[in-house]
Amino acid sequence: MALNNPAFNTPAFQDPRAGAQTRYSPPAAPAASAAAAAEAANLEGMYTAPAAGAVETDRMTIEDTVFKTLALFGVLVVGAVVGWIWSMAGVSVANPSPSAAPMIVGGLVGFVLAMVAIFKKKPSVPVFLAYAAFEGLFVGGISAFFEFIYPGIVIQATLATLSVVGVTLALFASGKVRASARATKIFLIAMVGYMVFGLLNIVLMLFNAPIAGGAFGMYSTIKILGIPLGVIIGVVVVIMAAYSLVLDFDQIQRGVRNGAARVYGWVGAFGIMVTVVWLYVEILRLIAILRGNN
Repeated sequence: MALNNPAFNTPAFQDPRAGAQTRYSPPAAPAASAAAAAEAANLEGMYTAPAAGAVETDRMTIEDTVFKTLALFGVLVVGAVVGWIWSMAGVSVANPSPSAAPMIVGGLVGFVLAMVAIFKKKPSVPVFLAYAAFEGLFVGGISAFFEFIYPGIVIQATLATLSVVGVTLALFASGKVRASARATKIFLIAMVGYMVFGLLNIVLMLFNAPIAGGAFGMYSTIKILGIPLGVIIGVVVVIMAAYSLVLDFDQIQRGVRNGAARVYGWVGAFGIMVTVVWLYVEILRLIAILRGNN
């Protein structure tokens, strides 16, 4: 399936023949009974030996990908703490607002590193780790900014994000939710429309257009039946992000089935991180619009 997280657009996740392992073929009948006994003993040893893991096979596994995902999120959390402290360090009576520096630096550098990771021919672990660190700066900076305006919003957004990720993972693991070609095409169309609307909103805010005069531009000024447009779009985007997670999980399973090299587990971890950060930021904005409308 080609319409998915660009992080997975590599043969290891697309071509079912990528990294395929050689299957065992029964040997021809031995010429002597001694050779047959030796072969039988060898086979018995193979079947009774512990299952080989990712380290032994140098192949991608679900467990190893989970470990790599946790490692990246560990780096992101450390970066978020640094970003939060950096953002709040300059708050004073003379300067009551948090610094936007970590949010800007983390966002710009993180975006560049994400592009490098996506278009690099071979997975680069240092790039993934650096991305997680700078994305952490961005998350910490934007979280401090929203927390300063809406106290308690970070806890709300974090719990909501964990809930969406947990429910999506549980439904995928149970087989109740699966990616499909039709749903993915709809997802792609919705994503393009969302990006176009977002860019238009930014342009209108820069030119101080009356229709985009709120704190979040058209997301907060336009209302449908009394409900801010940002709330409606926010709910749709959360559903889109959840489906993007389904695509990520599906691609990781595909990589494991294809026998992809172990290093591609970092690609799976990176893809999940991109989606989860996007989900968190969207939920953060959704809650802010809801609280600002009350």
